[in-house]
Amino acid sequence: MIYYSHYSSPIGPISLAANEKGLCGLWFDGQKYFKGAIRNEQIEDCALDGFNAPKALKDAAAWLDIYFSGGIPNFTPVLDLQGSDFRKKVWNILLSIPYGKTITYGEIARRIASEAGFARMSAQAVGGAVGHNPISIIVPCHRVLGSDGSLTGYAGGTRRKEWLLKNEKIEWNKVCR
Repeated sequence: MIYYSHYSSPIGPISLAANEKGLCGLWFDGQKYFKGAIRNEQIEDCALDGFNAPKALKDAAAWLDIYFSGGIPNFTPVLDLQGSDFRKKVWNILLSIPYGKTITYGEIARRIASEAGFARMSAQAVGGAVGHNPISIIVPCHRVLGSDGSLTGYAGGTRRKEWLLKNEKIEWNKVCR
């Protein structure tokens, strides 16, 4: 069973999904790869303040409240990241990026290659995994930039990526200069 709810953010409506293990989805409504792999699951709509809302949804909403008010959340909701082993490695690196900091796709590729004992790893493969991140914002894919400091793509749209970086006081256009 997937429990599904909505959150109103300053940059557009967000859909949240959780299962018995934790938060498994957080997307801007209509974004690329919206809802990912949960389309075939049984879904139950619930209000965030409703009796049937699981703790993971309530925690995600509390985290977003802090984040969108300009604060730095000091907790992470329980997550259930669903994807291939490669994608999970990339997403775990995303989770390690500190608030207010950025990393490039190439840096992530070099880290994964080094850990696996490979000479190199494709930054494009990393980009695919970043783009399929099922839990936007909390798993901070918006903190990943191109090698020249450019915004490159973002499944929620580059306008939102820019807003999220500015919210964290990141001057993205000066990061790699």
